[in-house]
Amino acid sequence: MKSFYLSWLVVLLLPVPAICQSENPVASWPTFFIKSNQAATLPAPPAGKTELAAVLSKQAAMSPELLADIQYWSAGAPGYRWINWIEDLWLSSDAGETGPVSAMVMQVAIYDATIVAWKEKYKYNRARPAVLDKRVKRFGPASESPSYPCESSVAAGVAVTVLRTYYPHLADSAMKLAERVMESRVAAGQAFPSDTKAGFELGVNIAKQELEYVKDFPPAVKWDGKRPEGKHIWQGTPMFANAGLSKTVMLKSANQFRPGPPPDFAKDMEELKAFKPGFGSTANAFYFATESFWSDMLEKKIFEHNLHLNPPKAALIYATAAMGMYDGFISCWDAKYTYWGTRPDQYDTSFKPVLFFSPPFPGYPSGHAMVGSVMAEILSHFFPADAAYFRKRAIDGAESRFQGGIHFRTDNEVGLEMGKKVGAWIVEEVRKKEEGRKGGMEERK
Repeated sequence: MKSFYLSWLVVLLLPVPAICQSENPVASWPTFFIKSNQAATLPAPPAGKTELAAVLSKQAAMSPELLADIQYWSAGAPGYRWINWIEDLWLSSDAGETGPVSAMVMQVAIYDATIVAWKEKYKYNRARPAVLDKRVKRFGPASESPSYPCESSVAAGVAVTVLRTYYPHLADSAMKLAERVMESRVAAGQAFPSDTKAGFELGVNIAKQELEYVKDFPPAVKWDGKRPEGKHIWQGTPMFANAGLSKTVMLKSANQFRPGPPPDFAKDMEELKAFKPGFGSTANAFYFATESFWSDMLEKKIFEHNLHLNPPKAALIYATAAMGMYDGFISCWDAKYTYWGTRPDQYDTSFKPVLFFSPPFPGYPSGHAMVGSVMAEILSHFFPADAAYFRKRAIDGAESRFQGGIHFRTDNEVGLEMGKKVGAWIVEEVRKKEEGRKGGMEERK
């Protein structure tokens, strides 16, 4: 066991050149839910030398547990671990109607707070502990930005505030994790105690502003229990029945790209019953039914391009994807509960899906196809060399729902087309925001 920690110590202490920049590289980047990077300010930090003793003391008392925390929280961008957590939560039974907005607002808030933090960093241009004093060991890669405020603590402050709001039973657990984040950054020689304190407080401040911005996004009314009359209307206890009534972020409204009504599905049913599942089709059906492909792909590309070492850029990609998935979900559910399109096992009760389950919401259009197509367009914007691959995987994901027997082909085709339109719209709106052109996302009154 001792050799394990010694090996990690060697890796973490490998020399990586630090770069001190004199100008803020993201000074003109846009924000989304706050008016600008002037949404918060911080007081000047104390002189770094006054806190060196605290950093050196923490390193002198390094334990295997603290070293493991350093390793854990050094992985990925500052929001990486928190985003993974809330993405697992929002589809859980704890989430309710606020689930979709909780995951989205955390990621946008981390981005907005990061932009504010970078403004404060370059206002004070404070050197990191390991740069200021050679006695301080640096664990993990060197950061190019000043240390005050600590970017990991900013993300922690946002995350704790969002989790406390939407998942209050997890508030204590989230705060304990945030304390470990902050301790690990000091022990790693990456931040002074005042950096972590200021960063956490800044994250809390921005998150509160973001939560105020989205407070009326989820619908205030509950499903009234009514559904349209007709021969092929989906039956069951609906999940997120009022999601389509939610406010959108980038789209003008949830029904901006609403498709026309579905067909009677007679020909679709014939095609599905004639389909002969094989090993490959069944594997594809179960893969997309059980894996978070698009979240995993986003993280993979961030790591492959070393963007986890560029917190503002990584946060922008996470935020854009989150807004796309949110608007895509809302617009898809608007269409689902406008038409209440049935699913194959209800259209023909003798039909047994390969996936042996039927999701608790209408089938038309396919959510998998819709969100996959949205994500393909957004990832193609940030990683254009892989655009063909992303779009092919969106088609594979849509096809998996036909192969699994829980969607008609029409559901998938319409979902892919909707997703492409939503994704292209999101990309264009973000591009307008980035370029500062008139006609970008307007401030919500």
